[in-house]
Amino acid sequence: MKHLNSILAAALFIFAIGVVSAQDQNNPWAIEVGVNAVDVYPVGITDNGRLPALAGALEVKGDLFDEYFNQNDHWNILPSVSRISVGRYIGNGFTFTAAGAVNRIDKLGDLEVDDLNYYSADGEIKYSFRDLINGPGGWFDPSIGIGGGYTWVDDIGFGTANALANVRFWVTENVALSFQSTYKHAFEDEYGIIHFQHSAGVAFKFGGKDTDGDGIYDKDDECPETPGLPEFNGCPDSDGDGIEDRNDACPNTPGLAEFNGCPDSDGDGIADPQDACPTVPGIAALNGCPDADGDGITDADDQCPNEAGPAANNGCPYQDRDNDGVLDKDDQCPDVPGTVANNGCPEVTVEVINQLTEYAKTILFDTGRSTIRPESYAVLQNIVDVMKEYPTASFVIEGHTDSVGRESTNQKLSDSRAAAVRDYLTTIGMDSSRLSSIGYGESRPIASNKTKAGRQQNRRVEISLKK
Repeated sequence: MKHLNSILAAALFIFAIGVVSAQDQNNPWAIEVGVNAVDVYPVGITDNGRLPALAGALEVKGDLFDEYFNQNDHWNILPSVSRISVGRYIGNGFTFTAAGAVNRIDKLGDLEVDDLNYYSADGEIKYSFRDLINGPGGWFDPSIGIGGGYTWVDDIGFGTANALANVRFWVTENVALSFQSTYKHAFEDEYGIIHFQHSAGVAFKFGGKDTDGDGIYDKDDECPETPGLPEFNGCPDSDGDGIEDRNDACPNTPGLAEFNGCPDSDGDGIADPQDACPTVPGIAALNGCPDADGDGITDADDQCPNEAGPAANNGCPYQDRDNDGVLDKDDQCPDVPGTVANNGCPEVTVEVINQLTEYAKTILFDTGRSTIRPESYAVLQNIVDVMKEYPTASFVIEGHTDSVGRESTNQKLSDSRAAAVRDYLTTIGMDSSRLSSIGYGESRPIASNKTKAGRQQNRRVEISLKK
């Protein structure tokens, strides 16, 4: 029986090292080094478990878990690195581990004995509750397990069946402090020692594969052979424009999402590949070429490129169509009465801004979201109608919230609501180049957030003139 137990323990030890598969899916292997303590007293020696070879004919007997934490009187500790283990994760929270330990026994319960050499080799199967408690990647990692092994005390050897509890505290992604307590039940009635073995150590996990070296493990990397970015699941964004190469029509030139990653160098809203004048702002109707005076004639064909005029007069003005006292050649808004000070375009007054803001304050959204409610569409059309009366003015849509909830959530909500109003105005005819949006979250209240009425006033959208 003794030899059979030795063969069983050795086979289990080899299996745990060579076959078992580590600490999480990204880094399946783990090595732990530390110290161990052997304690007989909390389990004692059964009536059939006398140790004449070690302790004479005396019984060393305590109740289960009796003085379990009494390290001063009962624990045997070797003051050096005395335990090492190797483990491999196999999935679904299970880990196989092989462990070896050495110690020096001078206390068997309440008995003092001559220094006895202690050696153990164990195989363990553990289940971790880490993901259940913390979610993937949590720092608190408790587990339970079972196993078996073989223990030698001087020249006496015996097999054991083990039950264990372990907890690890991950201080970094790959390093943890580990504490374990193992109950070892001896197979040998005459020579076996039923005992606890406690251990503490530092665990290091490793083994994750990252072929392209971009810090994203191959199993999570959609482009495992090309260095990429976490936000694109490991795929590259060569030009750094926030659009991954796979979806970028111009992967080597920074561009905009609205143009599938291609640039709009002159900022005229027409992507460079489709722009006949890519370095000079233009208009879509003229394939991206400029019409500085807005008379519908490209600057190249306009004899008065900086003054609006009809094609019949080769682009040069000769009238004051809006009768505002500014000739068309000088009038930046020849069809809209304006002022001389504003080059023939109407000026936006404080009253107009106040009117727009009053309109904006009545815009309704779905609760906690940035979706505009249909009953607000009419007032949004009124806003566009007013804005169109001032064709050279640009406006800023401002979002505000009350202070209920997290500040970061309120900031995000105010940003998205302001952007939603801006985007809707462009869909009903407002030039997007004249609109911008910004969210101020809860930072600019106009009333007290301590009352319901005050909070309602603070949840608002306002419109200001862009300077």
